[in-house]
Amino acid sequence: MLLKLDFSGVSPIYRQIRDQVVLGIAGGWLRPGDRLPTVRALAEESGVNMMTVSKAYGLLRQEGYIRTDRRGGTVILSRAGERVPGRETVDGLRLRLGELKLAGLDREAILKLCGELLDGEAEP
Repeated sequence: MLLKLDFSGVSPIYRQIRDQVVLGIAGGWLRPGDRLPTVRALAEESGVNMMTVSKAYGLLRQEGYIRTDRRGGTVILSRAGERVPGRETVDGLRLRLGELKLAGLDREAILKLCGELLDGEAEP
């Protein structure tokens, strides 16, 4: 599993791992039933502490994105449409929308950008 981690960024590494798995699921790169690397394997591959990966997996498990068992490992769950966005997600979106408004984008431009992002057409 290839992750792009920003070790000098503001976002904690465990959160970056969590976010990239969520984006992978949303983007279709990770599908229900796909196995994720073990905590140890991902930690070694990414150059981070095992506790960091464990914390990310714990958050993903708590949010219902993955399931872990001793025999089957860690797998992506199939629960599209069952999750209600948490307060942190909505607050984060509210902040990003505010930043876009402050950057000079109007409602129409913001909605267009959101549509392009959902369709995978916008550049990062």
